[in-house]
Amino acid sequence: MRIEIDPRAPTPPSEQIADQVRLAVAGGRLTPGERLPSVRGLATQALVNPNTVARAYRELEREGTVQTRPGSGVYVARGAPGRCRKAARGVLAERLGRAALDALAAGLSPQEIEQLVARSLRSAAEEVL
Repeated sequence: MRIEIDPRAPTPPSEQIADQVRLAVAGGRLTPGERLPSVRGLATQALVNPNTVARAYRELEREGTVQTRPGSGVYVARGAPGRCRKAARGVLAERLGRAALDALAAGLSPQEIEQLVARSLRSAAEEVL
């Protein structure tokens, strides 16, 4: 699992980590019972403080997305995929809304935005499929 932090994003790094884990679970890239990277390992990979990763993992555990097994690690919880699909819709709607506002503020028309989204969607679908 690769986590990327955008230091310019309006959301704190711990929320970015939690959102990316939720999206990975929603998309089936992380499955129930699968072990997540250690706090230190993910902190090193994402170039953040271990406390940032620990905060994200605590949030994910509180909502039931992951479960901690003392001495063993952090694992995706059994009912996580359904919860994460719901959460993913909210996160993605927020991101798309921000992008639409940015595009309108940049002077693009709604039709130009729709064309950009359609092109981006085709390109992303080619990468995923």
